[in-house]
Amino acid sequence: MHQQSTAQTQQIRSILAQHARLQVDVDQLTDEADLYQAGLTSLSTVNLMLALEEHFDVEFLDRMLGRKTFGSIRSLGEAIAELQAGADREAA
Repeated sequence: MHQQSTAQTQQIRSILAQHARLQVDVDQLTDEADLYQAGLTSLSTVNLMLALEEHFDVEFLDRMLGRKTFGSIRSLGEAIAELQAGADREAA
């Protein structure tokens, strides 16, 4: 389990607000709130994924492309932290 920073969480929230087309204000959501219940659709998930990949310079693995990863701000942060840790290991 990777610990995510507050800064990273804020960046994810900002990208969600711009790309996810949620029906509720991102600031009203907890880190564990269900993003699909908040209005995330399959199309907006793709837009969100592309924006997150570009912002964090990561590429989501096939095993991460599901509701579990994109279901909450916390799960997105954990996936990004895992990808960044993997990139750090590969670069070493």
